[in-house]
Amino acid sequence: MDLFASDRDDDAPLAWRMRPRGLAEYVGQQALVGPGKPLRRMAESGLVRSMILWGPPGTGKTTLAEILAVESGADLEHLSAVMAGVKEIRAVVERAQARQAQGLATLLFLDEIHRLNKSQQDALLPHVESGLLTLIGATTENPSFEVNSALLSRARVHILTSLSEEELMEVLQRALDDEERGLGTRRIRPEPDVLRVLARSAAGDARRALGLLESACDFTEAGPEGSEILRREALEAVLGYQASAFDKQGDHFYDLLSAIHKSVRSSRPDAALLYMARFIQGGGDPLDVVRRLTAIASEDVGNADPRALPLVMAAWDAYLRLGDYEGQRAIAHAAIHLAVAPKSNAIDRAWHQAKAFAASQPRLEVPSYLRNAPTKLMESLGHGQGYRYAHQEPHGYPAGSSHDCWPDATPREHFYRPTEYGQEKRYAQIMAWREQLDAEADGTDT
Repeated sequence: MDLFASDRDDDAPLAWRMRPRGLAEYVGQQALVGPGKPLRRMAESGLVRSMILWGPPGTGKTTLAEILAVESGADLEHLSAVMAGVKEIRAVVERAQARQAQGLATLLFLDEIHRLNKSQQDALLPHVESGLLTLIGATTENPSFEVNSALLSRARVHILTSLSEEELMEVLQRALDDEERGLGTRRIRPEPDVLRVLARSAAGDARRALGLLESACDFTEAGPEGSEILRREALEAVLGYQASAFDKQGDHFYDLLSAIHKSVRSSRPDAALLYMARFIQGGGDPLDVVRRLTAIASEDVGNADPRALPLVMAAWDAYLRLGDYEGQRAIAHAAIHLAVAPKSNAIDRAWHQAKAFAASQPRLEVPSYLRNAPTKLMESLGHGQGYRYAHQEPHGYPAGSSHDCWPDATPREHFYRPTEYGQEKRYAQIMAWREQLDAEADGTDT
């Protein structure tokens, strides 16, 4: 199968048709394919060394292998570790030996190399070691754990990163402009920010970005002079949304649970008990009530009374141990405690803000000093270097913004903002004191 054939196949997915045919068309991974970088130099010299490409989906691992095979003049064998066994590996070896007798080289691209078992890796090892096969393995998993040390020592690991928003937008724009393999003949004009929304939704995956674009272009509208307009509203049909839960038990069931919740939130224990009694006497499961109380403990009471959540869980356990009659009293106990307790929704607000922020930062990565380094490879990448052990720091706190555990190159946000109610007032004082320690440490550093 020639993935670099020039004939257009309109039935193939857009991502397949737009695969780069050379490094000039390749987007991203400039640390590997930029001028003077390792894979660029291999392509230019035609001498490819065994390697493992480690990175998330859609970052160009397969494409790189194909480009290197073309540039080096080697015949490419493509195996997937999911489907390949020792038999398939031996067949590749036999074909490679036949080529070697004719003075030809063989490059083996092994997708999902982390799925190879020990016997399969052992069958491959001597032929990589002898140079009969030049191995390019691709994996989304840490090769330190999934590839045996003998094979790993004979292949250099190259790390691929998720494509940036700008890089994905470049990929999308090329697909819209390309008349040979892309969508250029349709003259599609996206509204402002449409490509950025698609790029952001793809979370660094070029294949996914092109798939989203292809789907979105099914919803274009006729534009002037035979063009097509891709409006932002069309993206809703492509990106989708999570539907709310289906009401299987009738409005009254949920109305009573809502009344219990809002009565507790409003600090009205009598009303909460009334609606609980009505719900249970009407055939409702008491465990549905305690599940709702568990949500309330974090959503509406939170750290204003940190005892709330464990008390509800104890009531749940008591119901299961005591049975229905006595257990109902334990649930009422928890409901009264929640209703009388000071209220704070700071946890709920912080969690919603954190989720929204994380969704807006698909390329967020853990700082290297917070990563574990259980292997030599990970240690050589700088994992864990610079980490400060809190229990050995003054006040048990590693002060200073340089050790705030926040991802690099990510805008700083504050999600949790404690109220002045109940125990959260004390939390606010502790957090303010630590902020002062940070300020003093940063002042010392400067």
